[in-house]
Amino acid sequence: MTPRFALVDCNNFYCSCERVFAPRLIGVPVVVLSNNDGCVVARSEEAKKLGIKMGAPAFKNEEMFKGNGVQVFSSNYTLYGDMSARVMNTVRTMVQHMEVYSIDEAFLSLEDWQGESFARELRARARRWTGIPVSVGIGPTKTLAKLANRWAKKNLDLNGVFDLTAVEPDEILARIECEDIWGIGRRTAAKLTRAGIRNALDLCRADIPWIRNELGVVGERIARELNGISCLELDELPASKKAIASARSFGHQVESIEEIQQALSTYIARVAEKLRAGKLLASRIEVFVETNPFKPESPQYHASAQATFIPPTNHTPELISSGIELLRKIYRPGFQYKKTGVMLTELIPGDQVQMSLFEDGNDQRHLQSVVDSLNRKLGQNTVRYASMGMDQTWTMRQQRKSPCYTTQWDELLVVGTS
Repeated sequence: MTPRFALVDCNNFYCSCERVFAPRLIGVPVVVLSNNDGCVVARSEEAKKLGIKMGAPAFKNEEMFKGNGVQVFSSNYTLYGDMSARVMNTVRTMVQHMEVYSIDEAFLSLEDWQGESFARELRARARRWTGIPVSVGIGPTKTLAKLANRWAKKNLDLNGVFDLTAVEPDEILARIECEDIWGIGRRTAAKLTRAGIRNALDLCRADIPWIRNELGVVGERIARELNGISCLELDELPASKKAIASARSFGHQVESIEEIQQALSTYIARVAEKLRAGKLLASRIEVFVETNPFKPESPQYHASAQATFIPPTNHTPELISSGIELLRKIYRPGFQYKKTGVMLTELIPGDQVQMSLFEDGNDQRHLQSVVDSLNRKLGQNTVRYASMGMDQTWTMRQQRKSPCYTTQWDELLVVGTS
């Protein structure tokens, strides 16, 4: 049986999440900012039409935002992550085989009967159950499904669905620039243009040995996929994590080691929780600090340090203790620090570790399980370690953050009557 794939992609996902709980935002320009309210990382279609670019610095565009009624939001990753899970769970009710590719995208493996009408039903269910609009592209390969999805988004008359297997693809491929092909970046697109390959159809018809010689195995795979030869299988099982990291810029310049220690402890507690959720243990920890590289007039400093755990661990107090010890080694007074972070590496499954003959970790595991359960139910950091502090004045700026409507009891949407 010839394989058929679909790509489900949430439209302007971060902006759509904000609109679900604030219908007043529908039809008006919306942008979402990066950490510390720095740059634009998401735009509604209305914002795009105003010429707002991805990565545009917020402080340089304040007047433009005000003059055009642009609604500006800080990133609300808790809300976006939960809404993503709801969309993916909804899609999963309609298919047997699915690969969650990113926070707002999923590849599906389709049966012969699952064509355009099925895609429209899926799209309608996602909108009805979650409030998030999605587009669906269908193709004989994952690369062509990705192109079909892009075509569905660009052509409003298609109403968010396009089946590339139901049409002659050459006309469509001829209208898609190389830079818009999944896996082709700007440099590669420029290289192809110099060789006379300007669109997806040109790449589809290019000499395969030449493609392999110029673009390697990845380029050859893309060319074959454009020709309808499936080279990328559906990856239904997420790949094992190689590392877990957490790092954030501070809301202001930080000089004292006490504040950096609070931030680092908070980040370590978070990655430790992720370790336990994945039933993993970490063998190594790396901690870093850095000043603001965008302020060259200020003294610059960057340093990192590592330590090894024998045996591997996911015990938060042990991880925090090691992290603080590393911080004390690399901290230097007299600098204005902008960021700190932690990375746990050499991760292994928890059931593959030989414990010490004299060690009983049951009490630790039970305690950590209770802490994780309380924080899931009552909100992140409800139960915290003393080294994390209480005031946390160093936290990143999120002056325009919307409520966590779906994960915090005290931030649930309230509907009143007048």
